[in-house]
Amino acid sequence: MSKDIRIKKGLDIKLKGIAETKVSVAPRSGIFAIQPKDFHGITPKLTVKVGAEVIVGDVLFYSKSNEQIKFTSPVSGTVTEIKRGAKRRILAVVIEAKPKDEFKNFGKKDPNSLTKEEVSASILESGCWPLINQRPYDVIANPADEAKAIFVSSFDTAPLAPNYAFTLKEQEAAFQAGIDALSKLTAGKVYLAVNESKSFFNKVQNAEIVNVTGKHPAGNVGVQISHISPINQGEKVWTVNAQDVAIIGNLFLSGEYKPNRILALAGSEVKAPQYYNVTIGQQLNSLLDGNINADNSRVISGNVLTGDKESAKNGFLGHYDNIVSVIPEGNVYRMFGWIPFIGSGSIHSASKTSFSWLFPNKEYTLNTNLNGEERALVVTGEMEKVMPIDIFPMQLLKAVIANDIEKMENLGIYEVAPEDFALIDYTSSSKIEAQAIIRGGLDLMINEVG
Repeated sequence: MSKDIRIKKGLDIKLKGIAETKVSVAPRSGIFAIQPKDFHGITPKLTVKVGAEVIVGDVLFYSKSNEQIKFTSPVSGTVTEIKRGAKRRILAVVIEAKPKDEFKNFGKKDPNSLTKEEVSASILESGCWPLINQRPYDVIANPADEAKAIFVSSFDTAPLAPNYAFTLKEQEAAFQAGIDALSKLTAGKVYLAVNESKSFFNKVQNAEIVNVTGKHPAGNVGVQISHISPINQGEKVWTVNAQDVAIIGNLFLSGEYKPNRILALAGSEVKAPQYYNVTIGQQLNSLLDGNINADNSRVISGNVLTGDKESAKNGFLGHYDNIVSVIPEGNVYRMFGWIPFIGSGSIHSASKTSFSWLFPNKEYTLNTNLNGEERALVVTGEMEKVMPIDIFPMQLLKAVIANDIEKMENLGIYEVAPEDFALIDYTSSSKIEAQAIIRGGLDLMINEVG
């Protein structure tokens, strides 16, 4: 029997440009890149040099602090460049792809017949392990740790988010195999959050089904963890994105690492928002050329609240991203913008300073304008309205800013990740970068507490 959880706090932001439920095959990109910035806290140790020939599944680099965690090539081709930044920091391993991929064979296996160690070894060897993240700290999980539970969210409530029931409808067997494999990695339960009674997710075996409804961020695993199995000091919980579960499942079903996704290309500046079959790390220009209003648009790998700005010509798809969002740049000045009711018919507001609250189903064209500069951090109650986790967000942010480790622990730093504060970035009148502050606090805890 499934559990039912209703999330009351939060905010749904309805934007124009939701992807139409049809899938096209994106033109094959000639260039792919694996970027270490996508893997927070990882210092890469290269195993390839410029000119090396690789096939899908060959190791490109591994974690310097844990050689078991490997990062493998998503395509067959030639390593053409190792991009480096300040202090020779590795920014990207760039691969010129061949017209057709060749796959390294890791062997077909039934995860139900394997031990925990055998499942873990297969995932590590193939390069699928980076798809498993850990709370606290929101970093790649350590295979030596014991996870008290594993969480998978089968839906996303972020603006313009993809529909996983649609993107995975042809991957039911792979998703089930992925859940079977994950169930071997924990002595606890695999929790699968669902919000559609008719989707195949409700029939998945080896997982406890949890019905979750409510406003964004109801789809965030952090919110689900806080309501189902809160993290205490010393405990570890692992999380996996729904599409990544299918990638892990395909590894066991086919014996091959297949880093493909059904990606939503969405946003008001996309000419024909829809889904595309893509490969992790591909260059975005193959997807965007002729398909967006290129003038004065912001391309975001990820959703508009948590994604990274990318170049439409030279940017690459992030390793964990299931959506590319394209919205207008916020470099325009709104006449009398300090008067809240001016133009309120086209302005979305989390408060009642515009008339948007009267039209809950209206879709908006929002840009990246901050509509103000950073201001004093004062008690307004805004943050608490959009934070469905049982913490005091303002007090926690202040503790992080002050580097007060004891207060950070007492106020719940172990329970949160930057994405849990994305709505605070959107709604807070102080205009602070809450996600960046929390990320800094988590890094401090890693260094000081471990």
